[in-house]
Amino acid sequence: MIKRYTCQNGARIVLENIPTVRSVAIGVWIKTGSRHENPELNGISHFLEHMFFKGTSTRSAREIAESFDSIGGQVNAFTSKEYTCYYAKVLDNHASYALEILSDMFFNSVFDEEELKKEKNVVLEEIKMYEDTPDDIVHDLLSQAVYENHPLGYPILGTEETLETFNSDTMKKYVHDMYTPDKVVISIAGNVDDAFIKEVEDYFGKYEGGSGHGHLEKPSFHQNILTRKKETEQAHLCLGFPGLQIGHKDVYSLIVLNNILGGSMSSRLFQEVREQRGLAYSVYSYHSGYQDSGMVTIYGGTGANQLDSLYETIQETLSTLKRDGISEKELRNSKEQLKGSLMLSLESTNSRMSRNGKNELLLENHKSLDEIIELIDEVTEETVNAMGNKIFTEQYSVSLISPLDEWKINR
Repeated sequence: MIKRYTCQNGARIVLENIPTVRSVAIGVWIKTGSRHENPELNGISHFLEHMFFKGTSTRSAREIAESFDSIGGQVNAFTSKEYTCYYAKVLDNHASYALEILSDMFFNSVFDEEELKKEKNVVLEEIKMYEDTPDDIVHDLLSQAVYENHPLGYPILGTEETLETFNSDTMKKYVHDMYTPDKVVISIAGNVDDAFIKEVEDYFGKYEGGSGHGHLEKPSFHQNILTRKKETEQAHLCLGFPGLQIGHKDVYSLIVLNNILGGSMSSRLFQEVREQRGLAYSVYSYHSGYQDSGMVTIYGGTGANQLDSLYETIQETLSTLKRDGISEKELRNSKEQLKGSLMLSLESTNSRMSRNGKNELLLENHKSLDEIIELIDEVTEETVNAMGNKIFTEQYSVSLISPLDEWKINR
């Protein structure tokens, strides 16, 4: 049973008591990511995520790390395009201690200039490391192709140029303006009772924030081809098609469709590209849902001399899917696989905390397991086939990172 509570200042708390475990996961979710940045501040959400671990008015960076190590806990954070999350997982008897440290990081980080300088270098190394993984960068390149100058096309890590401009004042102003109570959700899952809500409220229920972010501009979907020459062993190819926004009524038909297309080892892309033709080691598809838009991505990596074959095989697979539709067996297997994945994920307090936090932050709605299974069961061959014909049209973008000087695409 999920308990929801809204503090006086607008901060929200969701708690799922799981008395059968001995752990507690606590996540502080903020509805601010790279999407909410402007070109000059690109990367600041991610950099802030780093700086929250670099010392508060009462704890040094080392003391924050030791605080969790000394209780056998884990602490981490991540930034996405639409939100940032700081979280900890600890034994249930250390829940209050973990909450106190997370709130200390959230409210009392000092953003010391010396630490800022060191951490800028760390993030620069992270950007360089990212540059060395073309199978990752090609997805960022696809976002740029699809969304062009819209903030959804910005890289989450930012750039070397923007990173250089951040200082202590910039960070404090951004936190004040963007980490407003109405954009914050504290999600807890594990062996704690409802009394823990009061503890959370004592820390997060009274602060005030700044102006917050204004109206989000809905992105347009663009057809572009973006290529980058890089001395890589493989060519890394992405195709991007318009998807659905998070919480859309037809999203389960799309999830089933994606699973059949490229979401598993029995999927059509995996079987056709890898098993039948041996063209790639890695080939898959996935759907990214945002607040007002979405994208279906197909990725494959292959030798540059086989790039045309890979592209043609993907197109043939999509054509066959649209022409002949899915089989009853594929539908049944995909549904069972999705239900199995869902249930297995709920065995982890971290997964439950994440699911509840994201649902509250983006949807303000929590479906029960039975409701989700019912929605998956309602998906039919007709709804999946209609979705395939709606999404896989000539309106798509392409990104490519390869050692080739140029590549002619046959649309």
